[in-house]
Amino acid sequence: MLKLIERLDITADASPDDTLTLPYELRIRGRLKAVSDGGRELGLFLDRGPVLQDGALLRAESGEVVRVIAADEPVATAWVEPGLPLARLCYHLGNRHVTLAIGGDDRLGWVRFPPDHVLEELAERLGARIEHQQAPFDPEPGAYSQSGHGHSHDHDHSHHLEHPHGHVH
Repeated sequence: MLKLIERLDITADASPDDTLTLPYELRIRGRLKAVSDGGRELGLFLDRGPVLQDGALLRAESGEVVRVIAADEPVATAWVEPGLPLARLCYHLGNRHVTLAIGGDDRLGWVRFPPDHVLEELAERLGARIEHQQAPFDPEPGAYSQSGHGHSHDHDHSHHLEHPHGHVH
């Protein structure tokens, strides 16, 4: 089994020896057994961290490099006018803590999410046209995702701050 142990910078000058196509639900895991697109048994032994994005590069103990490919999977794509309509749709879906991919073409913006009739109805009420597709789901990592640094320190302290106005955060 080829043991994948390190995330490489996506801009690394490394040509992949193999590829691994995974759906979103498996790209969120740091530990996984899988079979590469080339038929090799692989084991992911990665630290917990960001979702494996489409195009991510992983280094094996042997030095080999494997590129991650986001698999086509069932998604709902909400097509909407760019600008304020797209921002409004993202705001309302994001307010529901939905994992979203966001993109567009030369005339329309889109928001992609796992199929959900309640979210699809909301998007339609906000002016979007829903299209059910088999497409890669590569969502936005989010403002608070780990991007190379975490919130850890070598000293102990509390984040519960006392304020003179009588409550604790």
